Amino acid sequence: MIEGVKLKELKVIPDERGRLMEILRADDELFKKFGQVYMTTAYPGVVKAWHYHKKQDDNMAVIKGMMKIVLYDARKDSSTYAEVNEFFLGEYKACLLHIPRMVYHGFKCTGEKEAIVINIPTETYNYKEPDEYRLDPYKNDIPYDWKLKER
Repeated sequence: MIEGVKLKELKVIPDERGRLMEILRADDELFKKFGQVYMTTAYPGVVKAWHYHKKQDDNMAVIKGMMKIVLYDARKDSSTYAEVNEFFLGEYKACLLHIPRMVYHGFKCTGEKEAIVINIPTETYNYKEPDEYRLDPYKNDIPYDWKLKER
């Protein structure tokens, strides 16, 4: 696992009225600070990648559908430099994924319907100076191919 990345299994509590799932609590080991909460989505087969942040950590949970979330450690001083991590998260695997600053990340909707991600970053979004540094999803130096891998 890439240095600083953490995965927390989420507990889904169903009953006859519906279900409840806590995503991130202030007393969680993963919690550092609250910036904001936002939702983002992807349609089937769509890739949203690559970017990293210099100031914020992300805390992502896929709450509807399935996503392949991929991380790449480009931090030359990291013990996991150049490592790639791949996570399949969503309705069939409820987890919170903590992504530290300076780690590239992106995702692809792997299901047949739009997937929904909740992100709880440690910083608020700065519209005038966004803390986002992007690469093209396909044309870059990251050793990862977003194509379907049939095993």
